[in-house]
Amino acid sequence: MTTKMMNREESGQALVELSFVLVILCVFVFGIIDFGRAIYDVQVMKNLVGEGSSMASRTTPITTAVATVVGDAGHDLNMSTSGCVMITQVTNEGSGSIQVTAQSSGGGIACTSKVGCLSGQGSCRNSNATLPTAAVNALNAEGTGNAIYVTEIFYNFQTITPVTGLLGRSGVLPSQLYSVAYY
Repeated sequence: MTTKMMNREESGQALVELSFVLVILCVFVFGIIDFGRAIYDVQVMKNLVGEGSSMASRTTPITTAVATVVGDAGHDLNMSTSGCVMITQVTNEGSGSIQVTAQSSGGGIACTSKVGCLSGQGSCRNSNATLPTAAVNALNAEGTGNAIYVTEIFYNFQTITPVTGLLGRSGVLPSQLYSVAYY
């Protein structure tokens, strides 16, 4: 008789345990999906920035290179609505002066280059370029008149699962991804 009483008292225990485990399992699965998509998008962006800088450095007009990169993103990254591609030509003007000499952008969102922008365009105050030390040294080693091409991609990343709602915060994954390449 005590056996029947114990079973009645513990009859809902498995259901409660299942509900806890199911919530935790869903968070893990949703997190893996969204983190995997973010990592994939970053890898696609790295390939695209390399392609854009390479094309621009081979005397392709930078406007054509921008259009090609936006088109090559295809269905992987919807650049026409959620991204921006910016290619900047930075030239060694001599005596340590590194200047932005050409720039083009395309895509569906507004973006501001982290390298610098052409004087007189938008909110630009000057045309001095901000490059990593290695890029500046490489450009200075090439001599006056040589250029380096910088491709930047900004992409607004959106999760497709309710993982941020389950965790109760929106800062789990970045809302904007960024990638850059110098050639």
